Amino acid sequence: MLDHITLRVRDVAAAKSFYAAALKPLGYAVVMEFPDGAGLGVEGKPDFWLAADAGASPQHVAFAALDRRAVDAFHAAALKAGGTDNGAPGLRPDYHPNYYAAFVLDPSGHNMEAVCHAPAGARKRAAPKAPARKAARPKASAKAKPAKRGARAKRRR
Repeated sequence: MLDHITLRVRDVAAAKSFYAAALKPLGYAVVMEFPDGAGLGVEGKPDFWLAADAGASPQHVAFAALDRRAVDAFHAAALKAGGTDNGAPGLRPDYHPNYYAAFVLDPSGHNMEAVCHAPAGARKRAAPKAPARKAARPKASAKAKPAKRGARAKRRR
C-alpha cells in the first residue's frame, strides 16, 4: 500500500492551483506548503506531493473516485482549472466492464486520471481510516529531577 507519492512539476504555483481545483471533487485539498512544493491530501494527511523540477518528465497518476459522478466532476474541474482533455469520462471495458475513468493532462504534461471501479449507480467503499496515533510520551532523562507533587497529591497522604 502506498503512503504518498511525489510528482515533479515545472511550476509549483501553477500545479498547486491546478490540483487544488481538479482534485477537490475527490476530497483533496492543499494541506501543506513549502517554497518548492506542496502536499495535498484527504482529511489533513498529505499523500500527493508536488515538487519543483524544471526538467520533469510526464508521468501518469490515477486517483480513486467513490462513484462515477466524482469522475465526471474531476474531469470538469480539471478542464476548468486549465487542464487539457486526454480522455472524456466513460467506460473503458478493455480494462474491465466497470472501469469508468477520465483523463486530463496537467500544466506540466502529466496524465492525470480519476477512476471508479464500481458499477453504475453504486459507490466504491471508502478505504478504512487509519487509527489516530497518540503522541509519544517523552522519556525522562536519568538526570531529570522527579516532578513535584501538586496540592491534590499532597491531600491523598
